[in-house]
Amino acid sequence: MYSAGCTSDKFMTSENGWNIMQQISVNVCISVGMTLVILTKGIDLSVGSILAFSGAVAAGLLKNGIEIPGLDLYIGFTVFGAILMGIIIGGSLGFFNGWMITKFKVAPFVVTLAMLTMARGATMLWTGGFPITGLGDHFAFIGTGWFLGIPMPVWISAIAVILAIILLTKTKFGRYIYAVGGNESAARLSGLNINKIKIWVYALSGILAAVGGIILTSRLDSAQPNAGLSYELDSIAAVVIGGTSLSGGRGSIIGTVQGALIIGVLNSGLVLLNVSPFWQQIIKGLVILIAVILDRVNHDNKD
Repeated sequence: MYSAGCTSDKFMTSENGWNIMQQISVNVCISVGMTLVILTKGIDLSVGSILAFSGAVAAGLLKNGIEIPGLDLYIGFTVFGAILMGIIIGGSLGFFNGWMITKFKVAPFVVTLAMLTMARGATMLWTGGFPITGLGDHFAFIGTGWFLGIPMPVWISAIAVILAIILLTKTKFGRYIYAVGGNESAARLSGLNINKIKIWVYALSGILAAVGGIILTSRLDSAQPNAGLSYELDSIAAVVIGGTSLSGGRGSIIGTVQGALIIGVLNSGLVLLNVSPFWQQIIKGLVILIAVILDRVNHDNKD
């Protein structure tokens, strides 16, 4: 990062700073939800696909509405209505993940991997494999507009962060999340409804992925069928680099935001230095690996 600042005169500028903040806003939203999941000792590999499907649904409803030929009926959607439906879709898919995990005792990795595939297929069916474009200025404002000198995506991600911090630090539900991840057996013996907590955590992850999908679709003025590919990896990286333990029960939202910032700055620096995208993947992978090793060492020392 230091060399990037020295080599490129574009790195240490306010314009690049805001650009990084806007770019990481989607990852911040997803990573906040991923933090909640990992705190319960789970994982959600489906966030990228849920992001794509939720964004596509919102864009499709806004652009085309719903036609029911048999009843000669057409239902149009406002910007707010389309966004709400996209978020409902994301929350429902996340809820389904949590329900499958708790009802049938299937590993989160398997359930969310299946949802990754299903939601991606649903996105392709919904879009027909083609982008949905021309969504209008009002919708575009969400991803490209500015308010009080700050980009709208930054406002949205900041609100998500603040609400998540309040949830984890000021509510009983937040304490229950830490309890489940710290020692699930003890939490169950103390009378906590483990299944209900996990279901709502995955639902929140789906909602936040949908919010990220709305931001991304708005920024591009297009719902891309392949949107969100590998976003789950950047999300997990932000959470791990931010200090949240994959073993559950330890971590914070602030740490996740710091992890997302590190990834954003790293991506920006590598691009400005004209580093090959292939090397960028290798470097990011090494950063994630080092973060996981440090977490493992720290965990063993505490034990």
